[in-house]
Amino acid sequence: MKKILLLLLLFLLPGLAFSQGKKMSGAVQLDEVTITAPRSIKDIGTQKTKIDSFALRENVVNSLAEVLSQNTSVFIKSYGRATLATASFRGTAASHTQVTWNGMRINSPMLGMVDFSLIPSYFIDDANLYHGATSVGVTGGGLGGAVVLGTKSTQEEGFGVRYIQGIGSFNTFDEFLKITYGSKKLNLSTRVYYASSDNDFKYTNYKKKLYEKDEEGNIIDRYHPVERNKNGFFKDFHVLQEAYYNQENGNRWSLSAWYMNSNRGLPMLSVDRRPASAHKEEQDEQTFRSALGWSRMFSDLKLDAKAGYVYTDFSYIYQGDNGEGELKTMTDSHNYTNTFYADLSAEYFIGDKWSFSGNVSLHQNKVTNRNQAIEDMAGETQIIGYNKARPELSGFLSAKYKPHQRVGIAVNLREDWYGKGSPQFIPAAFAEYYLIKDGSLIMKSSIARNYRFPTLNDLYFLPGGNPDLKPEYGFTYDVGLEYARKFNNMELKAEASFFDSYVKDWILWILERPYPRPVNIKEVRSYGGEFKGSLLWDLGKDWRLSMHGNYSITNSINRREAFSTNDMSIGKQLPYIPKYSATATGSLRWKQWEFIYKWNYYSERFTTSSNDSSSKIGTLGTFYMSDISLERNFPMKWAQIALKLTVNNLFDEEYESVLSRPMAGRHYGFFIQIAPNFGKKGKRME
Repeated sequence: MKKILLLLLLFLLPGLAFSQGKKMSGAVQLDEVTITAPRSIKDIGTQKTKIDSFALRENVVNSLAEVLSQNTSVFIKSYGRATLATASFRGTAASHTQVTWNGMRINSPMLGMVDFSLIPSYFIDDANLYHGATSVGVTGGGLGGAVVLGTKSTQEEGFGVRYIQGIGSFNTFDEFLKITYGSKKLNLSTRVYYASSDNDFKYTNYKKKLYEKDEEGNIIDRYHPVERNKNGFFKDFHVLQEAYYNQENGNRWSLSAWYMNSNRGLPMLSVDRRPASAHKEEQDEQTFRSALGWSRMFSDLKLDAKAGYVYTDFSYIYQGDNGEGELKTMTDSHNYTNTFYADLSAEYFIGDKWSFSGNVSLHQNKVTNRNQAIEDMAGETQIIGYNKARPELSGFLSAKYKPHQRVGIAVNLREDWYGKGSPQFIPAAFAEYYLIKDGSLIMKSSIARNYRFPTLNDLYFLPGGNPDLKPEYGFTYDVGLEYARKFNNMELKAEASFFDSYVKDWILWILERPYPRPVNIKEVRSYGGEFKGSLLWDLGKDWRLSMHGNYSITNSINRREAFSTNDMSIGKQLPYIPKYSATATGSLRWKQWEFIYKWNYYSERFTTSSNDSSSKIGTLGTFYMSDISLERNFPMKWAQIALKLTVNNLFDEEYESVLSRPMAGRHYGFFIQIAPNFGKKGKRME
């Protein structure tokens, strides 16, 4: 770490001194236009997926989990709407996907993962996925990859208001309000989102079988009952306040503050035979995220400084029947997390051939974990848990070089240090070559070593934490082709990449009497391919067709020696990782009408590490999902109005994403969107 910090200081000081004599370029805001430009030197060799604004704004009910599931190769393990949704990037675990928001890492320091169902897509303006080695340029620990999220200032001057009201099946209501103000110097934005639902959909419970008998007690029929999803309600409230200020001297300031309050019931399993009245399981979360940023752009040097704070109050309560018809608290868990963040970064360009960048970032985490309502032999309540703080320091340097118009190479060097652990060196190298001189066909490759430190729960959770855990580490290799071509009325893009990665000392919680504990047990090899393509076709006479799709092959294999004589997981696919997956979205627009069709496919997934398919609970079957929507815009002098109808799970597919977790069949939604013009020319609403 000292070497990285010293190199970074040597890099920053000459740039700062040199910049004092440079004239600063002012910031001017323009209307949104389409610009064709050469490939950025910052993207040399990168495997990157950018999610466009259309996907983020397609439906107000979508969380980021739905957006990632539909528009990327990332597999989302979802328990249903408004329940836990985690990401598996290239066959790795949820904790191997790092997530940042406005530069600040938001992975839970306790669990190491992010629940994407708690991130409304309408609260994100910029979303990018960095696959494999490319994630080293964002943060350490992304053994699978990284998801980078951000917000941006409004692009319009004056006041703006947008309101959306949604009504859907299962007594579901969604409301979104955005108020903006923009001028040459100051931009303000307030977003509010509230969603609530009984979420009590009907489903056929194939885990249960009932028998019909005649008067003599003989079985004359058997059937699976139709039940409702029990205790699946949710109430989510979000508010995001932003402010951006541009000074005449070139300084740019930004402030984002995001508050979330979520109250959710955890649905009962389909194998649970208890009545709903004998069971209560809820989780409540309050999270506050804030980020303050400063940047200054010179002719060839950009400086950024950021500071942030995250506070989370998470509670889980489980109550069960005490045998006398009364609910008794069995588990009462409260967790409090405080994270302070600071970052200093710089980018320096020498012509169009060299680019240098570096940064130093610090995350200071403090976690209090308290588990109550645990009775000892005397019947008294105990409180167990832990109270720990850990600093996480990271230094980063990068150099990118284009010796020739068709050749680019880059090197990233990162060093991470967590708490009392030893600093870990994380290098990555990239290369690209233009197979066609105009850059329409590019070959890319990369290689990286990466580390991920154990979470605080892994180390200190009571009972079961293991303070002797070693960091997970791995190597990843990529090679791919990227194609892009623009014709008179058509734009075509395609990309194929192949990856091979190894993760050693994989941390796994195993069940040992009397409680589970984490150990460095696995060595996992993940390899396969990712393919994506898009087509934008202007058909003329107000017709426009757009299509995009993804297809992934993911082999995620446990390679370590058997942990015991009963360990049957060696050489098997990791649980819940589909070997094949695909998504496709098509949009057909005519004047003020738009029709959208979305399709998902997941192959068979195993629920056990032994890949036992002999039992009904050992596998989750292949399923195909189709959603459609129809929207009509009504441009008026005083406002823009849009009406939208959606049909989800069009063909009423019966499926499970997680074992014994029922999923909704066909259901509907209706939305109305209103955006007053305030004297401005109306634009088609996103």
